[in-house]
Amino acid sequence: MEEGQTQKGCSECCIKCLSGIPYASLIATILLYAGVALFCGCGHEALSGTVTILQNYFEVVRSPVDALDVFTMIDILKYVIYGVAAAFFVYGILLMVEGFFTTGAIRDLYGDFKITTCGRCVSAWFIMLTYIFMLAWLGVTAFTSLPVFMYFNIWNTCQNTTLVEGANLCFDLRQFGIVTTNEEKKVCTGSEKFYKMCESNELDLTFHLFVCALAGAGAAVIAMVSYFSLCASIALHLSFTSSICTPHFTAQAQA
Repeated sequence: MEEGQTQKGCSECCIKCLSGIPYASLIATILLYAGVALFCGCGHEALSGTVTILQNYFEVVRSPVDALDVFTMIDILKYVIYGVAAAFFVYGILLMVEGFFTTGAIRDLYGDFKITTCGRCVSAWFIMLTYIFMLAWLGVTAFTSLPVFMYFNIWNTCQNTTLVEGANLCFDLRQFGIVTTNEEKKVCTGSEKFYKMCESNELDLTFHLFVCALAGAGAAVIAMVSYFSLCASIALHLSFTSSICTPHFTAQAQA
């Protein structure tokens, strides 16, 4: 009898604990971590592969002076990736904690009114910050599509070398703003460098790494949209309910 009551109490406790988990925030957090990890990891390796391709096949050399050349910009982007990975690791934890607190607040709302002005301000702050990060990730996604488009053109040309055998096509880095206009750094079809580049693993690997980085940025955008929708809906629900419940509690206090 007592054992059955103990098992029943444990099962009810487990069900109560599981019901308090904000599953929507948990899924959004997992999606955010997966997207950021995919973007940062693949983006970092794709930038390293880009350096190898520029040095080996386009013969671009690093500037001996402290000038803002393509290699310096790639180094800056790598440091930005490190910062993004660390920042969104912390931000994902904060959003997950905020999801737990707001879920508990909603569940306790009708039993004991515990929503404070500070809690509403924190929710509003997270909404604004999540909206800004969502716009930032949209910009990152658009920016990441540029190297994907560039590498797709090169990769597609290499995959169809028989079709462009008679044509004289050149990939000029000046068209993409990678080098200055007075530097002629290009690789043309039919040249030995072109065939070596097409047969190398760097081109195929770097192209697909940029594609994975683009997919990771898209996943981060979806996670930010999910977070923004969740935070906005919870804040709206709390604000609407508090405006209804406050007169009710005031009347009870006066009674």
